[in-house]
Amino acid sequence: MEENNIKEITKKLPNFITGNLLQVVLVVMLIGASFAIGSLSTKVRFYEKSGATPKAANLGANNAPTPNLPSQPQEAGEVKPINDKDHIRGNNKARIALIEYSDLECPFCKRFHPTAQQVVDAYKDDVVWVYRHFPLDQLHSKADKEAEATECAYKLAGNDGFWKLADKIFEVTPANNGLDLATLPDLAAGVGLNKQSFQTCLDSGEMAAHVEEDYQSGVTAGVNGTPGNILLDTKTGKTRVLPGAVPFDMIKQAIDEMLKS
Repeated sequence: MEENNIKEITKKLPNFITGNLLQVVLVVMLIGASFAIGSLSTKVRFYEKSGATPKAANLGANNAPTPNLPSQPQEAGEVKPINDKDHIRGNNKARIALIEYSDLECPFCKRFHPTAQQVVDAYKDDVVWVYRHFPLDQLHSKADKEAEATECAYKLAGNDGFWKLADKIFEVTPANNGLDLATLPDLAAGVGLNKQSFQTCLDSGEMAAHVEEDYQSGVTAGVNGTPGNILLDTKTGKTRVLPGAVPFDMIKQAIDEMLKS
């Protein structure tokens, strides 16, 4: 009887070992998945604190803390001179230019948009807002086409048309590729543009070169995330980098310091 029991156990042993080995493998996989999720959570918290969408990560943010103004101002690289292709808001003869490199699907850019308008409203004679495209297409695949859409608006209705459509896109997009590109012609019509002419322009892709030109000028200036904000003193040529969705008070402090110099 004992011999038969031993034989029976011996027969079941391979299945027992295989079953337990499978359990070990599953446990290891679960531990690995938990580690990966924890790592991603850490990265999300890091970028939420930074107040900007980086070039290498598609991360949103809510309630990022207010950063402090660095004691040693960081200057930009080579900044492309403001020209008649730029989209400006405010006094075009202002001493200080707030040059924003922006992505229409960036959640931080969406949050910063009204802040930039607040700056222009507060410094009517002293600050001009210059908007340039910096679509992070590896993160936001729709941002390039949305940027082209605003350039079609410019073609059809000038600077006013550009800003109306840019404002509307930031208003309605959930950000992070949340906008349905098929709605762009309706959005354009909603701000007073000819829908068919807009659609023809957008389908042609003729504005892609301008968007890419803006992007490359941002790279040359040292922009590596959005919104990439540069304060330019047109009187002295000095610059100051303020990356991310910086609050109004922080920009005000930097502008006031530049105006005093």
